[in-house]
Amino acid sequence: MIDKKEVIAFFDHCAPKWDEELVRNDAVIDRILDNADVGPGCHVLDVACGTGVLFSDYLKRTVASVTAVDISPQMARIAREKAKGTQIRVICGDVELLHFDRFFDCCMVYNAFPHFPDSGRLIQVLAGTLRPGGRLSIAHGMSRDKINAHHKEAANRVSMGLVEARELAELLTPCFQVDIVVSDEQMYQVSGIVRSQRKES
Repeated sequence: MIDKKEVIAFFDHCAPKWDEELVRNDAVIDRILDNADVGPGCHVLDVACGTGVLFSDYLKRTVASVTAVDISPQMARIAREKAKGTQIRVICGDVELLHFDRFFDCCMVYNAFPHFPDSGRLIQVLAGTLRPGGRLSIAHGMSRDKINAHHKEAANRVSMGLVEARELAELLTPCFQVDIVVSDEQMYQVSGIVRSQRKES
């Protein structure tokens, strides 16, 4: 089982060089965000936002707001600098323990899912953050094989490994109507609409 304190220490250590070592594929990110229904007027919850690698993409899409959460103080510090003067709010904390002042249209977990020790609990918590009709999207900007190979080398102690997309879809099914399952050489994404059992407030 992953220790969250180790996760914090690992990403605090990585934060200063994170952006310079980041490899982006803009076409893949666009595809992921299209699939996630991120667009004008959308209220986004960005889970494990890191240094804010998707912030510029959200802003280009003229979202209404972004609430970005990261458990690493150093990652959150860098993200907060990027968010200055925008409609992005950065919170340093454990998303599984936070209470938000609104429901979201879209919840994005990008390049982060294997670092959560209890995926079932995370999915249930995130389902509760979404408005009726809201969408959860779990995605990576590279293939599952590449993610797992990279984590075995660099992040073995803080990664559970990325499960097959169909397996993740099954995990989501109790809480979500899964309609997007992609796992190819360029990307990985499982996404669905929340099965709402409450009235929007």
